Amino acid sequence: MMQSASPPITPALLARIKPLKLMAFDVDGILTDGRLYYANDGAESKSFHTHDGQGVRLLRDAGLKIALITARRSELVERRGRELGVHFCLQGIEAKQQAFEDVLDELKLKPGQAGYMGDDLLDLPVLTRAGFAATVPAAPAEVQLHSHYVTRRSGGDGAVREICELILRGQGAYDKLVAEYFK
Repeated sequence: MMQSASPPITPALLARIKPLKLMAFDVDGILTDGRLYYANDGAESKSFHTHDGQGVRLLRDAGLKIALITARRSELVERRGRELGVHFCLQGIEAKQQAFEDVLDELKLKPGQAGYMGDDLLDLPVLTRAGFAATVPAAPAEVQLHSHYVTRRSGGDGAVREICELILRGQGAYDKLVAEYFK
């Protein structure tokens, strides 16, 4: 079976990806492009990429638990979380590390069994605690420095899908999941 072009997985990266049982994501700047859209009537809108959503579904189908941990509150995020079947949709969380630790405790996981993808300084406590930390090219230098992987794609434009495929390939599940679409 042919594989799409993706960066090689180094042994060090593979050692971080293989044990993952949970992948947590920030929302704004990761699942979205980070822009906030407000209408005069107070309505808010966000743009989510369908490829990112499919990546999250694939991770879930491979048996990983999925969490969204975001400092902002939005009914749109709740809706998107339901659509994707995420296990934890934690909003209004300024102390993201505590929320991350609470999810680990609930799932009886160690930090090395969990990954996190964030894009700003508020994410640093979780990025430095997670066994696998990822970010996007637009993230500040401090965030990139404390991440194990910086995506080629931008937030809200396939970066989450890139991470999902990286994890699935590293865990040896990608080809089997894709083969299901040929049946």
